[in-house]
Amino acid sequence: MSFVVIEGGEGVGKGTLMEGLKHHFEDAVFTREPGGTPMAEEIRDCNLRPRQESVAPDTELLLMFAARAQHLAQRIRPALNQGQLVISDRFTDSSYAYQGVARGLGAEKVELLEQFVQGDLRPDLVVVLDLDPLEGQSRIRDRAEGLDRLDAETLQFHQAVRQAFLSRAERFPDRYFVVDAAQSPDRVLEQVIGVIEGLS
Repeated sequence: MSFVVIEGGEGVGKGTLMEGLKHHFEDAVFTREPGGTPMAEEIRDCNLRPRQESVAPDTELLLMFAARAQHLAQRIRPALNQGQLVISDRFTDSSYAYQGVARGLGAEKVELLEQFVQGDLRPDLVVVLDLDPLEGQSRIRDRAEGLDRLDAETLQFHQAVRQAFLSRAERFPDRYFVVDAAQSPDRVLEQVIGVIEGLS
């Protein structure tokens, strides 16, 4: 069993990569955060939907971990316990990047919730798709489903998110793999398949 997470800022190509991985790893469990179960998807909608009311950073962080707790209990842990490969579009590194760094809450709050919700569970591999936020914003501008609350943040916010992911990768090089997301989707997919297959 292995737990793989695909991370990165907005518009880096996580969705395209996940579709490619689904064709290659047909027996794996594919999921996403926030979300992955009916209740967690409801929390996702509550948290990311654009709204008039300002959302407090602490509220945003707690909702992310509420969704994560449900996701772990109902989807991720059962699959891992059955020996399945689990590949998730986002996990706790996004909380460190978006809420811990870009929202300015700091790592300590995220670490406390990480330990409370996850215990000792950590991904075996975190793939970080790295891309200049200007290019990422250009890619998502014409999304059919529109921009969510985090998509629509400032360029400075997205630059902070990018640097946070890269800092995490530098801090934990044994578990992180950074991919240049400016490459062709096929090349990105080839590299990521190779590193996932190297886990077994």
